[in-house]
Amino acid sequence: MSNELDKLEQAFRNEGPILPREEARKAAISAAMDRFDEENLEAPQGNVVGARLKAQGNKLLDAIRRRQSMTLTTEKLGYFLTGGASIAAMALIAINTGLVPELTRQQGWLDNAPVAELEGASKEQPRSELAKQPVVKNEVAQLPEEVDALSEPEARVVAEKKAVARPAAPKLSADLVDQSVPRADAAKQRRARSAGKTSTRARAKLFSRESTLGGQNGTIAQFSMNAGQAKRSQRPADVLQPPQYEDQGRDKFSSPQDNPVKVVAEDPVSTFSVDVDTASYAFLRASLNRGVLPQKNAVRIEELINYFDYDYKGPDDRAQPFKANVAVMPTPWNTETKLMRIGIKGYQLPKTERPRTNLVFLLDTSGSMRAPNKLPLLRSSFKLLLNSLQADDTVSIVTYAGSAGTVLQPTKVSDKAKILGALDRLNAGGSTAGAEGIRQAYRLAEQNAVKDGVNRVILATDGDFNVGITNPEELKSFVERKRKSGVSLSVLGFGMGNYNDALMQTLAQNGNGNAAYIDSLNEARKVLVKEAGSTLFTIAKDVKLQVEFNPAKVSEYRLIGYETRILKREDFNNDKVDAGDIGAGHTVTALYEITPAGAKTRLVDGLRYQKKTAETAADSDAGSTNEFAFLKIRYKQPKGTKSTLITTPVTTANQVADVAAAPTDARFAAAVAAFGQILKGGRYTGSYSYDDVIKLALSAKGVDEFGHRAEFINLVRAAKTAAALSPQKQ
Repeated sequence: MSNELDKLEQAFRNEGPILPREEARKAAISAAMDRFDEENLEAPQGNVVGARLKAQGNKLLDAIRRRQSMTLTTEKLGYFLTGGASIAAMALIAINTGLVPELTRQQGWLDNAPVAELEGASKEQPRSELAKQPVVKNEVAQLPEEVDALSEPEARVVAEKKAVARPAAPKLSADLVDQSVPRADAAKQRRARSAGKTSTRARAKLFSRESTLGGQNGTIAQFSMNAGQAKRSQRPADVLQPPQYEDQGRDKFSSPQDNPVKVVAEDPVSTFSVDVDTASYAFLRASLNRGVLPQKNAVRIEELINYFDYDYKGPDDRAQPFKANVAVMPTPWNTETKLMRIGIKGYQLPKTERPRTNLVFLLDTSGSMRAPNKLPLLRSSFKLLLNSLQADDTVSIVTYAGSAGTVLQPTKVSDKAKILGALDRLNAGGSTAGAEGIRQAYRLAEQNAVKDGVNRVILATDGDFNVGITNPEELKSFVERKRKSGVSLSVLGFGMGNYNDALMQTLAQNGNGNAAYIDSLNEARKVLVKEAGSTLFTIAKDVKLQVEFNPAKVSEYRLIGYETRILKREDFNNDKVDAGDIGAGHTVTALYEITPAGAKTRLVDGLRYQKKTAETAADSDAGSTNEFAFLKIRYKQPKGTKSTLITTPVTTANQVADVAAAPTDARFAAAVAAFGQILKGGRYTGSYSYDDVIKLALSAKGVDEFGHRAEFINLVRAAKTAAALSPQKQ
């Protein structure tokens, strides 16, 4: 057996290289590279430290070792030697054509080691001249601009590598070299296109055409790279920061039933409290700007309508704080009904008549306020509010998280630097002891109350009360008792995903204040600067509206919105019943959809056994009048306890025959109301669409100094393509 091994060894030594035919070599290389490109065209871009070719090499060596050479016959030996020589030749071809570098680059080998471009290397130069060129060491490869810098661990790996010289190989024909290089370039381009959706990872470095040609002289120069010279565009995987998750789908809204259609003969009187809040519109806008439709119970139509200014005629003096404006027009979404619009314009208080102000900022600094659209926006918003105050006004700051504390004692606005410094020092963290903060804020406001002035707590929060009193009814009772001391409460909501609108509406309505939602600095400027007078200075409180419809003119009616403000009929004359307040310059709008008497399409059928009663009502004195309805308004002076009554009839003189002939403000309010109803399901709007809303709003845009109406039109466009549900965050 030893003799056979010796003979085999001698045969290998004596056997010279058997080169395949030129055509066979070209065909083999072309087929192999095409197959490789096909298999790796869709290869994903994995970790920067990719797989090495060592495993493939070991498999080849193992296959050779497993051959049973001891049983080879002379004929088999000849075949084996021929095949072995052919394999060796193919390996040399692959190395000299740059195929091995290309393969290793595609597999991730040498991903961290750039290959030098040997200057002057070309296929025209003799191999002997190329071999004389020195191996390039300790130079930084020039990376393409579109490739990111190496991360720190990758740069460290490169720095530890040494330049390795490969033995020279036989020179190949120029045409064979030229065939391989374009194929490698084409493979790079195809692979780059297929991986276009994956970000380019830092690599040192992709083989250029020149460096591939330079490989013919048998030298591969590996560069060491100083990690400090590479900018770090990506952190190592083991030290990546965890993703920042935000609350999602935890917004809380009350869900009152939509106002139903009522029959005038059975229920001719409608009573409700005014509402000057605008939080629903701002929340709706924030949702649509994210490409998501708001949840239905987040849409309060009266707050959408009252978000906008309307050019109603106001009172001449503050003796009567507001004046009613009425109009009747055809309903844009139903040709069989009409819209009755009621508008109220509050008295605009001159700056010289503004009373002194004592404000307590009650700021939520709990952990739920960390998001950029919460505490950072809150700080910026209150800085804007300072610009609306006078120098002798007073500001205090109370914060609450796990516990409540006074950050700033009562300070004159003239000392603005001190107030700004206190705001800048606010940080979020901990649980939310909101009830304790409210107690402390009221205590501070009462201790520093301004006689005949404005004493108000302004609560800024996302409403996530989770420590102390969290029951809305308990908080409601506390706020109701405190308003009797002359301190009112306004609420500013921030954030989305964990926004407790239901709680904040309860606090504002029972604290003789208003509620707004701040989704941007522009909204903060609108609420706290432009509308500072209406936000801070009350000109009338406990304002109630009652409408009695004439059965001879109206058979059915429906109040659009105000579901959370409905009052009992007897509450109108009861001065103990709380209602909404109106600030200086505020406008309030309410819309009724009414069905004229005798209309063919009524939503409620008449009663069989009550027909005579209805006919009697129609034949009474009401039939001889031209009134659709009679409007009554009750209000109290800011410091008063007894209400005053204002009345206004709604007659046929207030009616227009065509929508286009209606006042501009009435048409725009109708467009906003239609949009809100569609968002809530369109129960009464029929086939009226977003495009119809846009068309009506464009015709009634009017003077739009601050661009709010144009913004509304864009929001309607956004609703056409918005998703019904926010995508789940990963």
